[in-house]
Amino acid sequence: MNGKLKNEFNQRVKKLRSLMQERGIDACFIYGDEYRRENLRYMSNYWPIFERGAVIVTMTGEPIVLAAPEGELVCREMSVWPDIRLIPDFNCVTVPDEIEYPHADYTDFKKVFNELKGQYGVKRLGIAGMDAMAKQVYESIVANAQEVNVVDANELLFTMRLIKSEYEIACLKEAARVADKGYIALMEAAAVGVTELEIAAAAYYACMREGAENVPFCLVASGVRVNTIIGRPTRKRVENGDMIMAALAVQYEGYIATINFPFIVGDSSPEQREFINYLIEANDRALQLIRPSVRQGEMVGAVKSYFREQGVDAYDMYPPLHGCGAAEAEMPYPNEHTQGLFEEGMTVNTDISLFGHPHGSNRIEEGFILTKEGNEPMSRLVRELTEKWKETERL
Repeated sequence: MNGKLKNEFNQRVKKLRSLMQERGIDACFIYGDEYRRENLRYMSNYWPIFERGAVIVTMTGEPIVLAAPEGELVCREMSVWPDIRLIPDFNCVTVPDEIEYPHADYTDFKKVFNELKGQYGVKRLGIAGMDAMAKQVYESIVANAQEVNVVDANELLFTMRLIKSEYEIACLKEAARVADKGYIALMEAAAVGVTELEIAAAAYYACMREGAENVPFCLVASGVRVNTIIGRPTRKRVENGDMIMAALAVQYEGYIATINFPFIVGDSSPEQREFINYLIEANDRALQLIRPSVRQGEMVGAVKSYFREQGVDAYDMYPPLHGCGAAEAEMPYPNEHTQGLFEEGMTVNTDISLFGHPHGSNRIEEGFILTKEGNEPMSRLVRELTEKWKETERL
């Protein structure tokens, strides 16, 4: 195991224990699966494939990782913590059948919780991911925990993940670099007669070739389909003058960067260009306020005020910013009334969008790191595309 990576996770455990102590929690049970992996990946580096998993952090000793039989070897390959145990409750998430694994060396929740009580004196157990786990898994935890008080600990992980370490920022920058390459391939593939699926395929291929561990999504919609907001690619063929709404999310070492910039294939109309100009100007106004000590709601308000001035606020469907990191969208996710301040070390995405407008639907999305001086873009491509668009419009 890479020493730098192990130190990163040791620091996370140290921070979590500090929060646990403040809230009177003796152990934290951090759940995850293939679909809601972010907290588990954040605390263990393990990411289950069609199974469930968890990591238990106590106030002393190394964390315990809980996994399922089919994913045991990948768990041992990925996890920074060597104490890995198999739980039958964590088998395949998609079927109700009881699957037999004759070679599995199982433990169970009862034995685990008895150890937590006996060896670590656990009386209060926090669960992070309670909202994501199956009802029967939660009920099994509560039943086997017996006299241990079970509480919701989601807030602990959300708080921890808000400010990023140097390691996390480096991962996000690499994810953004790969996303840029993927989006260039996507734009180059977009041509009259090509299907949306073929466009997405070019992006997927470029991203995996560049080192992505996963592409959480590649949204591609063209022409009238841009009104789907988050449309999946289809067999529809691109026509001359079609606006393209494409969003590409790339995962690298557990961290996700997303890129989205509107463009038109073939001939564009003045109305389409005016629509894209609205998004670019709103994004520019947002960037001026993404800096430490600025109230997050002020930035949201600036974007919404601009859209109202232009008479397009009826097409403004959701807040124009969210956090990014171990999940594609995470805290903060502010509205106009949010009082929280931007802080150095936060990572955020602008998500400037208008949907249902007569001349198009689209968004601009790019990631930023909050620095002492203001913000640093993670994606170089969106800045380049923005300046190129402005230069073309000035001609």
